[in-house]
Amino acid sequence: MANILSGKDVSEEIRAKLKSDIESYKKNAPNFLPGLAIVQVGNREDSNVYIKQKLKNADAVGIRATHVKLSETSTQTEVLQIVEKLNNDSNVHGIIVQLPLDSTNEIDSHLVTNAIKPEKDVDGLHESNAGKLSRGDFDGCIFPCTPRGCLELIKKSGVSVAGKNAVVLGRSKIVGSPMADLLKWNHATVTVCHSKTLNLPDIVKTADILVVAIGKAEFVKGDWVKPGAVVIDCGINSIPDSTKKSGKRLVGDVAFEEVKGVASWITPVPGGVGPMTVAMLLQNTFEQAKRMVEKSGGKGVWNLQLLPLNCKSPVPSDLEVAQSQTPKNVELLAREVDLLPEEVDLYGKKKAKVSLDVLKRMQGQKDGKYIVVTGITPTPLGEGKSTTTIGLAQALGSALRKNVFACVRQPSQGPTFGIKGGAAGGGYSQVIPMEEFNLHLTGDIHAITAANNLLAAQIEARMFHESTQKDEDLYRRLVPDNKGKRAFSKIQVTRLQKLGITKTDPNELTSEEIKRFVRLDIDPATVTWQRVMDTNDRFLRKITVGQGPLEKGHTRECQFDIAVASEIMAILALTTGLKDMRERLGNMVVGTSKEGVPVTADDLGVSGALTVLMKDAIRPNLMQTLEGTPVFVHAGPFANIAHGNSSIIADKLALKLVGENGFVVTEAGFGADIGMEKFFNIKCRTSGLVPNAVVLVATVRALKMHGGGPTVTAGVPLPKAYVEENLELLEKGCANLRKQIENANKFGVPVVVAINSFVTDTPAEVELVKSFAKQNGAYDAVICSHWARGGAGAADLAAAVEAATSQPSNFKFLYDVKLSIEEKIETICKEIYGADGIEILPLAQEQINRYKKQGFNDLPICMAKTHLSLSHDPTKKGEPKGFVVPIREVRASIGAGFIFPLLGTMTTMPGLPTRPCFYDIDIDPETEEIVGLS
Repeated sequence: MANILSGKDVSEEIRAKLKSDIESYKKNAPNFLPGLAIVQVGNREDSNVYIKQKLKNADAVGIRATHVKLSETSTQTEVLQIVEKLNNDSNVHGIIVQLPLDSTNEIDSHLVTNAIKPEKDVDGLHESNAGKLSRGDFDGCIFPCTPRGCLELIKKSGVSVAGKNAVVLGRSKIVGSPMADLLKWNHATVTVCHSKTLNLPDIVKTADILVVAIGKAEFVKGDWVKPGAVVIDCGINSIPDSTKKSGKRLVGDVAFEEVKGVASWITPVPGGVGPMTVAMLLQNTFEQAKRMVEKSGGKGVWNLQLLPLNCKSPVPSDLEVAQSQTPKNVELLAREVDLLPEEVDLYGKKKAKVSLDVLKRMQGQKDGKYIVVTGITPTPLGEGKSTTTIGLAQALGSALRKNVFACVRQPSQGPTFGIKGGAAGGGYSQVIPMEEFNLHLTGDIHAITAANNLLAAQIEARMFHESTQKDEDLYRRLVPDNKGKRAFSKIQVTRLQKLGITKTDPNELTSEEIKRFVRLDIDPATVTWQRVMDTNDRFLRKITVGQGPLEKGHTRECQFDIAVASEIMAILALTTGLKDMRERLGNMVVGTSKEGVPVTADDLGVSGALTVLMKDAIRPNLMQTLEGTPVFVHAGPFANIAHGNSSIIADKLALKLVGENGFVVTEAGFGADIGMEKFFNIKCRTSGLVPNAVVLVATVRALKMHGGGPTVTAGVPLPKAYVEENLELLEKGCANLRKQIENANKFGVPVVVAINSFVTDTPAEVELVKSFAKQNGAYDAVICSHWARGGAGAADLAAAVEAATSQPSNFKFLYDVKLSIEEKIETICKEIYGADGIEILPLAQEQINRYKKQGFNDLPICMAKTHLSLSHDPTKKGEPKGFVVPIREVRASIGAGFIFPLLGTMTTMPGLPTRPCFYDIDIDPETEEIVGLS
């Protein structure tokens, strides 16, 4: 007499363990919640019963199951749209489509089940999962629920599958065929029988393990079965039975009463395979939820395909080096760094936009280590901060095999075609494709230009319309009658609330309220918002607008800035999300009324439209280094009138993707006294992120210039002092290095000095800098050759950075934002620049007083000064002493969230030199390769 394999009992054990496993997993991942979506078309009663059972069991074990019920009139397109929506929902880890599809329209169920992402196909019906199972490729394969449940029952019998003869009766895609594959890869010798099989009873009788799934009531008889066989009955059929109330009863495909006298184990119907199918569905959902969490980062090292470098000596031009490497397709790179397909929008094959939804999916992940690369006070000789940023990232990825992201600013096309050239790094430490990095990228700067100039146009238009219309006419046009109805737009309601007007019916406003609502009364002399374009053009530094005959003589002097000087660029770099960006854009102050009231983009009614123009720009751009490690390129604000750092959003995404054992390397513009100070006091204050180390880049020849070395002239060979050993000059210049190390240490973050070496450096010079740095507060000092050797040339730097980040971070801000504007300015000047004090000129004091009155005192300070000296005087090199900093003007970027004092004249629109870079830039019409870009 056979033992009964009760699927009901075994499934209860599985569900109990599953509930325990989910609860246990939540201890390390509190936000973990497996999600199952069940799609039903129509209203079949049997489907309703099955779905109700699945929902009940899911809830009991801690799985959130959602029933998506579509009407019987649903079309194939509508069903596919629902499946795609669920595919893109990161809270859904498993999707099943309840079959059959009960629709009045023709729907291809095979097409629908194959539309489910393979990794969410918890029914195991997708052709990808079927193919993997057929080949025995179990990595990432999801087993179909019923065959998996059958295998669990066989194992429960205690009978070893390996070496047994197994017969599977039936070859359906859902049960028979995958069951045969499972038995085969568990080392049974498998025979599959079907309707055309000859001598069926004889073949069945050879089975040590028999699985029947043919849909014929009591088809397999007792004399067909080998004595002692394990029999798994997958059938469920209804036959007449006058003893039952319903007049029928359920039986399997096996004649149970006959076969149980022959077999050693047998499953009943009902209560056998059926409950196991649901249990395995839940098990599959849990396993896929775990896989998605573990794929989310922080659980291991990426399987990153590194690109080999073929370094040449002498090093060719940057463009030649970049074009000699074939980048990976960005789709592959995205998969390697655990981005999901729905989180990536491809822009061609080598760059992509990444969704901010990654932050929601990975909110439970711990951040990686956060590194900022800065430098000594810049010189015309260059220190190589961008090159070091990329070289360090390459070294961490290729030499140390760490998960690593570089986060860098997007360059303006002005300098690219002007005098500076591109900003992709250099030598064998670059972002590629270099041409796409430096030209257009994905259009973020163009979006900023469009948004900026829309606001500029509205400022002029509003001043014009207010000056040419009466209050009632303005009101009638601002709140027009539409088929007898007038209504305020959402942004107009915001303005009413700002004015303290609570009325919502446009017809109820008094004449005085109408006047307050329609009159911004902008004082043209106070307008600070300028038009922008991403081209160096000195002749746009002062222009007159309004000279057309229809503008009725309403002219005004203003100017163009370069696009990256726009406050919108600073907002892009400092925003933390779309909602935050919308608020910041609305808060931008463009001027004041004649009564001294700040006028904002919200007041002008344009901030919603600005956000629409910026909706794609807010997503970081994914690219790669020459060695195939990932890079986020996002935002590129000025480092003088703005904070000179790439975006907070890119850093946050990268920190989640690399995981707690990974690294994010970002760069701060200009020297440590400017870019690094703003990185800490503005960027980290806004983001809440805590940096783990500073990499301070220095070169021997730049330090010599700070020691009093001769002036360098473009196109003229370097003076001997820079190409021959001169320890005295070098030691004097190290005073600048000492001060910048001190500046970094003031924030409680360990400093690693990266000595970017050149062939003209002597061993004695390099050793002097190393020793000096360590004696003056650096955690370590390392010689680097990443420009010539790529990541291999920065391997020692990477090791030093890893060691430095193992130390506790005692990060702190330099000042409390609650201090007065004057005190905050003075703190920066004394502590970071080494000044004796500050002198606030009358205009600046008047502006400070106004900002305080307007409620802007508690914003951080963004000093706009020369980058060529620690002081306000660009001619003073090294570590100047005994100077007082004059504060000439104080302006505000309220949307970006900082006050910026001006210590001198700041050029916000560069001009073209006599010989711009574009003389050398061209394209080969045959190959379409760009030439001459640097």
